[in-house]
Amino acid sequence: MKKLIVIIPAYNEENTIAEVITRMPDLRKWKIELFPVVIDDGSSDQTAEIARKYGASVLSHGTNQGVGKSFHDGLEYALDQNADIMVNIDADLQYAPEDISLLIQPILDNQADFVTADRFTLANGKTVRPTDMSKLKFWGNQRMTALVNWLAGTHLGDVSSGFRAINREAILNLNLSGKYTYTHETIIDLGFKQLRLDSIPIKVKYYPERKSRVAGNLIQYTNRALRIIFKAFRDYQPFYFFSLLAALPLIIGGGALLFMLIYFIQTGDFSPYKYVGFVGIYLFSLGLILVIIGFLADILVGIRLTGEKQLYLLKKKGKMEQ
Repeated sequence: MKKLIVIIPAYNEENTIAEVITRMPDLRKWKIELFPVVIDDGSSDQTAEIARKYGASVLSHGTNQGVGKSFHDGLEYALDQNADIMVNIDADLQYAPEDISLLIQPILDNQADFVTADRFTLANGKTVRPTDMSKLKFWGNQRMTALVNWLAGTHLGDVSSGFRAINREAILNLNLSGKYTYTHETIIDLGFKQLRLDSIPIKVKYYPERKSRVAGNLIQYTNRALRIIFKAFRDYQPFYFFSLLAALPLIIGGGALLFMLIYFIQTGDFSPYKYVGFVGIYLFSLGLILVIIGFLADILVGIRLTGEKQLYLLKKKGKMEQ
């Protein structure tokens, strides 16, 4: 039997947590045993007690620490339990628990290592805005999807969904540092390591009266997500990153120095533009330093990836020996 662990991050979800657990599909006919695990993120209501009553394991935080920390804890738990597949699903019934069977199908067919729910693409390939999702949030998600796909080299229809499935290979490979949101960093990390990533159309239900705890403030959410993406871009493509930073000072500095050279050839003097020369030397030197930093950072990335590969092998060996 394969072991499927379903991680359910929950914060004050006593009204829906029982239904999320009881509506999960019976996969024993597929020779899969499903284990629901609620990550109680500092709830002040009866979320944890109800979850235990309906058969879920519960991991509790003393305080609210966010979905990123809950996902980290879920990964560690799935790894410790030697799970074959881990699914992460929201506790508010935005996603139908029955669709877990659809989400894991590409993994069972050995077509993907990671699958995320695509809220915006129909079966015919047409992109649509889900009912009751604001136009601004839809637009922001589309822009974020294009950006993350560009960074990760993927072609996913939705990169921000919290409903996703990960096989053992992806769990062993995944190394995250973001504390707030895990959604984008997961895709960038796995995409850079050339694992197989896929997205499939999944229906989602929005509740107009309910404020999202993840993206209630779109500006704040975008700012935090972009910080993680910025860091991932810097850490995975440092030469390109620092080259982009170096481009402007190199162009301006080089232009200033070229101007001074032409002026000196024509007049035999640097006056009255000596300050242009000093500015040019400063900017051009700054650009060269940034390029050198990019070269060095690129070497460090290679060292870090070697370390992560060794960590992956240690994790894999440890699980095989259990």
